[in-house]
Amino acid sequence: MVLVEVEKGLIPPALNFNSAHQKWAKWTRILRHRASELNLNIRSDGYVKVQDLLKLNMKTFANIPLRSHTVDEIKEAVRKDNKQRFSLLEENGELLIRANQGHTVKTVESESLLKAILSAEEVPVCVHGTYKRNLESILKSGLKRMKRLHVHFACGLPTDGEVISGMRRDVNVLIHLDVKKALEEGMKLYISDNGVILTEGFDGIVPVKYFKKIESWPDGQLIHFQTQI
Repeated sequence: MVLVEVEKGLIPPALNFNSAHQKWAKWTRILRHRASELNLNIRSDGYVKVQDLLKLNMKTFANIPLRSHTVDEIKEAVRKDNKQRFSLLEENGELLIRANQGHTVKTVESESLLKAILSAEEVPVCVHGTYKRNLESILKSGLKRMKRLHVHFACGLPTDGEVISGMRRDVNVLIHLDVKKALEEGMKLYISDNGVILTEGFDGIVPVKYFKKIESWPDGQLIHFQTQI
């Protein structure tokens, strides 16, 4: 089965990797962050050969070698992922897998991995979820991509019971991006296969001047802020 790394090894997603954050989060680390470190051939569009993953010298939490898992198990795990974090591709008789977003691996390129957003009409909602404890820093310095390739935005609000890719469920502040202004001033925006909106901003930062509004969540109270020129 696909890799879900933990301190002692890897857990097969058949154990239901949607049920525990630490399971799928550690699994995606390999596809998002560790491919080069593990000498995997990761393409500019993020795809890695499934067979290469299964050849890694790693074992599951139950001490089962990865090579004992099957391609069908991988397909089933990806199909059942409720956030659609992964894509599969059959090419030249081989199966490849990628994480749809969240990479830090520098060989992955935005233009190859993602679809460019060309107009604000394509994404009526573009919102970044965060926490009140982070807001002061964000208003001083803008939204930073940190070690990732992109700043992440969701294309919907974190409605109760609904899974929103690109945002944690427990956020208490929503920052709405002025997509029209950002595009007009040269910011490149993309959307992933699972509907996450991504941008490198300018030099890795989305300045405050591109914030359309900020609200607390879930009460929807507007938070006033000074817009930068």
